[in-house]
Amino acid sequence: MPILGSLIKGLIQTADIINTTAKPVEEQQTVLTELLEKAANTKFGRTYKFEEILNAPNTEKAFASQIPYFDYDTIHSKWWQQQYKNEANDVTWPGSADHYALSSGTTGKTSKRIPVTHDMIKAIQRAGIQQVLALNNFDLPSEFFEKGILMLGSSTDLTEKPNHVEGEISGISASNIPSWFRGYYKPGQEIAEIDDWDERVKKIVEEAPNWDIGALSGIPSWIELMLEEVIAAHQLENIHDIWPNLQVYTSGGVAFSPYEKSFNALLGKPITVIDTYLASEGFIAFQNRPQTDAMKLITDNGIYFEFVPFNAEIINEDGSIKQNAKALTLAEVELNQDYVLVMSTVSGAWRYIIGDTIEFTNIDKAEIKITGRTKFFLNTVGSQLSVNKLDKAISQIEEKFDIQVPEYTLCAKKYDDGFYHTWYLGSNTGVAKEKIAMALDEFLKAANKNYKVARSKALQGVKVHVVDQSVFHEWSAANKKKGGQVKMERVMGQEKFKTWQEFVSKTS
Repeated sequence: MPILGSLIKGLIQTADIINTTAKPVEEQQTVLTELLEKAANTKFGRTYKFEEILNAPNTEKAFASQIPYFDYDTIHSKWWQQQYKNEANDVTWPGSADHYALSSGTTGKTSKRIPVTHDMIKAIQRAGIQQVLALNNFDLPSEFFEKGILMLGSSTDLTEKPNHVEGEISGISASNIPSWFRGYYKPGQEIAEIDDWDERVKKIVEEAPNWDIGALSGIPSWIELMLEEVIAAHQLENIHDIWPNLQVYTSGGVAFSPYEKSFNALLGKPITVIDTYLASEGFIAFQNRPQTDAMKLITDNGIYFEFVPFNAEIINEDGSIKQNAKALTLAEVELNQDYVLVMSTVSGAWRYIIGDTIEFTNIDKAEIKITGRTKFFLNTVGSQLSVNKLDKAISQIEEKFDIQVPEYTLCAKKYDDGFYHTWYLGSNTGVAKEKIAMALDEFLKAANKNYKVARSKALQGVKVHVVDQSVFHEWSAANKKKGGQVKMERVMGQEKFKTWQEFVSKTS
């Protein structure tokens, strides 16, 4: 009888009963007021007159009209670098940031340094507890709550600076896990501190037979690569041969759908996949029920959200928002509309453009899906394709040809006779690339009217190249770093795409 597991599940069930009366719109109004009150005496709060906003008849409208949008470069140059370089306090949030999250995202540029305050660490921990409580909705057996949880993120060996420490958000989160969770956490502190990803995976492979893993957590591409290493080293048929109690995979960072087929091929039996949305700027959302693959915004935990209806006219070339773009509150959003996500947080981000676009699948429950990036909408010739639509096209290709395509990237590349959507697929398929190109083209024409119109004008067609999946991993290793929060860019500009093609020609 799994006594501890039964006890934990009982506590989760009790807590779930207590937390069934969430009111997302009201929670967001409360969060905004709390943010403004706490930061009113910071330099930012005094500059933008938070006291006046708090006393306005409509706080949300006053907030939106009085404070501009900020992308990373703007808020860093005007505000965050004061506390980072000059060790100033009370700049955009009371006190100073104890941690900075390093984030290069999918750009591969020099890392951004995003402040992670003590309040944000506590908020991330609270969000993690909310996610644990939501497991009650997935009807997991008591035994599950006694198994290990293998979290494959970035190194927890953070870089010490004079007045703070730096690292990727997954490493910061893992280094600040609550004491009650440490008994479940794998690979454990010693292995988690190894900075070299290949060496860390080697140690995980060695220890794998000693662990009883019930859940995995991490970015799909790196989780897959780790599982493949474990299976190969121990000569297994699938990962359940060594971890028979594996029942849950918590995915994050990118959409899981392109990886679903290749991921399932590594399993001996189905498991529950739960999507999460943890960014360097905060824990934004997680899937809290099995009836959907959408994620619930965390609306009561130190982040105030705004939503700007997405169209090409409101986005600058660098992916930032034009200042005259209208933002909506949670009470004003609609279904089937792409929105640019804007956040204000307990880390001192204000009306911050995180760079992601989302759509609502259920407004009453505040459930969303990530649809793409403001920089990576494929709209060079008016096709208006989001990453979400590209993922769906890949899923169709996998089903039609019974193949696995866990990685891809593409560009609207100009040739002598016009533009072509030029795809690189990470796959071992023997299907002719011309057949795949035709199928992609037909699916996108049927699924997206803007793409169909573009195909009758400047967009001449689709070109496909198939390379081994390992090329994508090697690209990440060469341009950024293996593992952690590193994600493959799905859409590239022509200059970056040229570099990619040169890399592929040398690697393949």
